[in-house]
Amino acid sequence: MTVQKNPLVKPFLKWAGGKRQLLPEILKYLPKNIGKATYFEPFLGGGALLFELQPKTAIVNDSNWELINCYKVIKDNVEELIEILKDHKAKNSKEYYDDLRGIDRSKKYSKFSEAEKAARIIYLNKTCYNGLFRVNSKGQFNVPFGRYKNPNILDEAVLRGVNDYFNQNKVTFSNLDFAEAVKDAKKGDFVYFDPPYDPVSNTASFTGYDINGFNQNEQRRLKQVVDELTEKRCNVMLSNSATDFILDLYKDYKETIFIVSATRSINSNALKRGKIDEVLILNYVTKH
Repeated sequence: MTVQKNPLVKPFLKWAGGKRQLLPEILKYLPKNIGKATYFEPFLGGGALLFELQPKTAIVNDSNWELINCYKVIKDNVEELIEILKDHKAKNSKEYYDDLRGIDRSKKYSKFSEAEKAARIIYLNKTCYNGLFRVNSKGQFNVPFGRYKNPNILDEAVLRGVNDYFNQNKVTFSNLDFAEAVKDAKKGDFVYFDPPYDPVSNTASFTGYDINGFNQNEQRRLKQVVDELTEKRCNVMLSNSATDFILDLYKDYKETIFIVSATRSINSNALKRGKIDEVLILNYVTKH
């Protein structure tokens, strides 16, 4: 499944719910002998597991079209993206940030190229408060300026490393519903689901980061998709918060549910950052 890994291939965005902190646990529970299987990730986000594994064949998806556009631009047009980011870096200020953030509320945004849209999102992500990607009900980015002393707006080595990985392997991007994104998975393929987490409290929901939201009915629909993939003998791993709702929803898989701890660094309340219990739910048995 994997090739010689390039250490420069790693997430280029800070993403709410990102899996970098949980990677050591996830790697313990991967299915053995994945071999030449296709890797599916329907909730791609920052792509931490994709970049860690660097599979030769991957079908990855996210409901956030601006995020998927970033991945496509890095694959197809990385040098133009780098040049635009150099310009953003040179002009970085609160006033510049506010102007660029608000441009999706104007007609000017429709004239932006894909590369300009991708550079805008990367710049805003690197300079906004707490590195938080969040949109309002109209899908407009609405996080204030972060006032960092030296934000890492442009990491050319990482962007080119990710570009190399995408172009040396068969990586397909889509902007679909999660169920549609995995419909071609077949026996032996590996599917990793990292949906918006079931909130541990009324104020802890990650769904605020995503205009599409993800309520308990969506969690139930996802469970149906996991069951269908299990019938097809795909290898499925799912991460979520260890709430009573999720543990009950996946009680059919109770022999392969594992409680793990992850450090959360993105929360508007600093007191709520830290270790929280999460679950990894598998439909296969693994020795870890």
